[in-house]
Amino acid sequence: MPPGRGTASEGEAIYVAKCQACHGEKGTRPDVALAGALVGGMGTLAPDKIPIKTVGSFWPYATTLFDYVRRAMPFQESKSLTADEVYAVSAYILNLNGIVGSNDVIDAQSLPKVRMPNRDGFIPFPRNQK
Repeated sequence: MPPGRGTASEGEAIYVAKCQACHGEKGTRPDVALAGALVGGMGTLAPDKIPIKTVGSFWPYATTLFDYVRRAMPFQESKSLTADEVYAVSAYILNLNGIVGSNDVIDAQSLPKVRMPNRDGFIPFPRNQK
């Protein structure tokens, strides 16, 4: 994880300027084929439901969010955000999902400690199968 830091409060303006067009206001635009929703879907991964896979409902690690945003976003300008902007946008998306507070500092030390709701929903693949 690179040096830097951000909060959800700081990330909101960056999200509005660089993410909202594709992901919708507050990350809830499921009708966009290009991007899809980032927020919602809690409780939809049960076998009797239609799953809505979002950062909050599906992703197992907050560091995956940071890595994806850092490498691939914004769509037409990938890798254009600074580390501080990526931490802030990640914090904002995590906050929209109710995972971190609006003033929680997200950085290289705190991000790996974020406990995602679906962290235990994945089964590790055994590496030494014969």
